[in-house]
Amino acid sequence: MEFIIPIKGAVKFNITLDPTVWIFDDRKIDLDDFFSGEYEYKDELEEYAKVTSAHWSREIIEGSTTPPTLKTEKKYERTKVLTSTFGIDLKQFIFNAEPLKDATSLIIETTEGEHSIPFEELDSLLLKFSHKGKPLKEDGPVHVLKKDGSNINNPIKFVKAFRIE
Repeated sequence: MEFIIPIKGAVKFNITLDPTVWIFDDRKIDLDDFFSGEYEYKDELEEYAKVTSAHWSREIIEGSTTPPTLKTEKKYERTKVLTSTFGIDLKQFIFNAEPLKDATSLIIETTEGEHSIPFEELDSLLLKFSHKGKPLKEDGPVHVLKKDGSNINNPIKFVKAFRIE
């Protein structure tokens, strides 16, 4: 199976997606948390500013120290990556390809046919790229899910390409 997915068509830049590297991407979403209602969107820049300012304030008051839980936190993250189900927002990749002004829809090409999605619905799509820590080898490389969970049991599978029209 081919794991590289092209974004092509009415775009300024034809780009390719490699879902096998998204496990290291900070933008990934734990889908178990997301669909159970426990997911909380965090603005990464705002989160970074809060953590940095808190760290700076602590160092000014207490002096520089290494937190004793750092090794434990890294071990927890490693375990989570190996056992969780992850997805990533599709919209950011489509807009990185810079669709042309007259483009109005996204065509998801699969081995089973094509699915047309209007641009207005791009915000509602996620790409599931791992299940219980494993890549989607049999019916992947990604599954297209709706954020409202309406197709969680019947996602768009066997994705070969995204075409902008």
